[in-house]
Amino acid sequence: MTGLDLLAIAAHRDDAELTCGGTLIRAVDAGHAVGVLDLTQGEMGTRGSAELRAAEAAAAALVMGLSTRENLGLPDAGIRNDDETRALLVRMLRHLRPRVVIAPAPRGRHPDHRRATELIRDACFLAGLAKYAPGDAAAFRPFKLLHVVTYREDAGKPSFVVDISDQFARKMAAVRCYASQFDGAIQAGEVFPNGEPLYDVVMHQAAHYGTLIRARYGEPFFTDETMRVDDVTALSVSTF
Repeated sequence: MTGLDLLAIAAHRDDAELTCGGTLIRAVDAGHAVGVLDLTQGEMGTRGSAELRAAEAAAAALVMGLSTRENLGLPDAGIRNDDETRALLVRMLRHLRPRVVIAPAPRGRHPDHRRATELIRDACFLAGLAKYAPGDAAAFRPFKLLHVVTYREDAGKPSFVVDISDQFARKMAAVRCYASQFDGAIQAGEVFPNGEPLYDVVMHQAAHYGTLIRARYGEPFFTDETMRVDDVTALSVSTF
């Protein structure tokens, strides 16, 4: 699959579902070509195995309606932003050619998440340099890089929130595909525990961000660029 409209790049299988699964499903609903690139196979996870997580990821991809799901095969708990790794990701970006890329939050509890963010940003830029890591695919640079900041209250106010109210049930269905990771769990990845089942924490987080845009459920994003508005009279979300 080449020429994606939207690509979420995640450190581990299940990260995309937890953080931006509703946004991916909404993009699919709108007719866009959407994919996920998992950087590792999750072999260092305390629960389950890499093989089981691969099957769970495939099931979740079907639930979300993805056009493609790829895995870069980087070492779990050992992601590095070095020349070799950047070249691998650059070649994948040139193959998939996504217009918009979703990366993890700039800050994170798991080292892989923080390092993945830096790696993704660097690779997106380098993919546009024709002489860098030459191969079969032509140079290509994504138009937009977004950071999904779900669960990251330390990230500050999001640049925008996507309304996923109509997609939330399917997001949760995709999350529940990872039974080996989440059944009986109260935390995972960047999801901090409050004593409730993890599935309830995910729901409450989505409800929190939904309230920011006067919707039932939402997913928050941050972008370094200032967002452009052409018609201030068409702005949504009531002040009062």
